[in-house]
Parts: sequence; C-alpha cells; structure tokens
Amino acid sequence: MADKSPGIDREILMSDTIYQFSVKTIKGEQISLQQYQQQVLLIVNTASDCGFTGQYAGLESLYQKFKTQQLVVLGFPCNQFGAQEKGSDREISEFCQTNYGVSFPLFSKIEVNGDKTEPLYEFLKQQAPGLLGSQKIKWNFTKFLVDRQGKVLKRYASATKPKAIEDDIEKFLESS
Repeated sequence: MADKSPGIDREILMSDTIYQFSVKTIKGEQISLQQYQQQVLLIVNTASDCGFTGQYAGLESLYQKFKTQQLVVLGFPCNQFGAQEKGSDREISEFCQTNYGVSFPLFSKIEVNGDKTEPLYEFLKQQAPGLLGSQKIKWNFTKFLVDRQGKVLKRYASATKPKAIEDDIEKFLESS
C-alpha cells in the first residue's frame, strides 16, 4: 500500500492508517484525522473520576514537552468503565482544563468496546491487540502510540504512566 503513483485513490492508500477516520471534537465539530498527518500521536481513552485520572497531568506534560517536535495527545473520554465519566462534553472539558490545565485535543465521549465502539477504536484494537491478543480495552487510560504515517506502533496498559512512554515517544519522534 505504499504505492503513491498517480491515479491511485488517496483513500485506498490511507485505508490501513488512522487517517481514514473522522471523529467529533469535544466542541461538537466533526474532523478528519488526516489533519494530524506527519505527527506522532498518543491516543488515550480517558475518564474524570478514575484512579488513573491523575495521568492527565502526565499526558499534558508529554504534550508540552514534545509538541514542538510534532507530538499530539488525543483524549477520548469514555464512560464504559465503572461509570467514571458521567459528565457532558462541556463538563469534561471544564474539568480537564480546571484541574489539569489540559491543552491537548479532547474529543466527544465515545465507547471503546461493544456494539457502539467508535470505529477509530475498532481499528486501534485490531492494529495493536492487548495482552494475549485481546482486542478489548480493559480500562480507562489505555494508550496507543501512532507514527507520522498513521500506523499504530504500540499499545500501553492503563497502569502505564505517561512518563514511562517518554523514551518510546522520543525514539519515534527522532526516527520518523
């Protein structure tokens, strides 16, 4: 699929990347993930009332440290685990800003498992299965690292702190 010859449909070229997806921002705008081409992405399902919620600070720290090198953290709130994200999109946005100074992009609340799984997350789970090949997201703050070409590189468990991902991020920022 790396052929970039004239006449090849651009969507076919991107069909095995995250760029084929559109998502809704936390402000309700539908955007294409194509706008993040040539950037390294850290995609995370989040929650405001979880034992891992403090990871917002670490995610913001990574974003601030590496955004000039084209790292973008994308946060996707989800209420599927212990009902730990009950708020509206507006309430979630205010919570993240007020409590953690979140400036990285946040998106509308989604589902990451089950019949109503966000298509982006179906793709992420397929490209980077969890432990023993599981395609389910086990809990809030599961993280996916995506390279500049939109390929999913790695999946990290909820308990993996953002700081522990820093070396991988540096490696992928330098190599791409």
